[in-house]
Amino acid sequence: MISFSTMNEYILEDERVLLKPYSENDFTHLLPFAEEETGLWKYSMVSAAGEDGLRKYFEKALSARISGIDYPFIVFDKKFQQYAGSTRFYDIQIANRALQLGYTWYGKKFQGSGLNVHCKYLLLSFAFENAGMFRVEFRADARNERSIAAMKKIGCVEEGILRQHMPIEDGTRRDSIILSILKTDWDNSVKENLKNLLK
Repeated sequence: MISFSTMNEYILEDERVLLKPYSENDFTHLLPFAEEETGLWKYSMVSAAGEDGLRKYFEKALSARISGIDYPFIVFDKKFQQYAGSTRFYDIQIANRALQLGYTWYGKKFQGSGLNVHCKYLLLSFAFENAGMFRVEFRADARNERSIAAMKKIGCVEEGILRQHMPIEDGTRRDSIILSILKTDWDNSVKENLKNLLK
């Protein structure tokens, strides 16, 4: 079983994408998205819109990494030779051999480009084959049809809806959809299906 402590730097990459753990220097790489594409966080639990929003988002992610409950990555797209966004493991439960995969966002230029499939293949391979996880969970705003479709495309199984699960910025509460991939799913079909989607 590996450790997600700050002492360990896990860099994941293939021919299309490089995922590396957040460092202080990465703030400037993500700032253009926060300033110019504020709609990226419409359905997100935590918004990174604007410089102040990104600073809070970034510092919270770094703090959670130090505590060992999150492990955030910055995403670099090798095809475009540009930073593309961010993703992370969170709610890491070593004792239960389970974690969540989320806080994923990409600039509009990179959406629908095939980048996400490469990221998910690397992250899920690491979770199941290196980190020893039995379960990877995904959550999303139940209204976020694009994100839900992307999760189902890679093999996530819908488990249900948490009604009025959490407050959102407009003062209302969102319903959250829960999906997952189990180690048995990964071994039996998801890994091979994702391989076939890589392009």
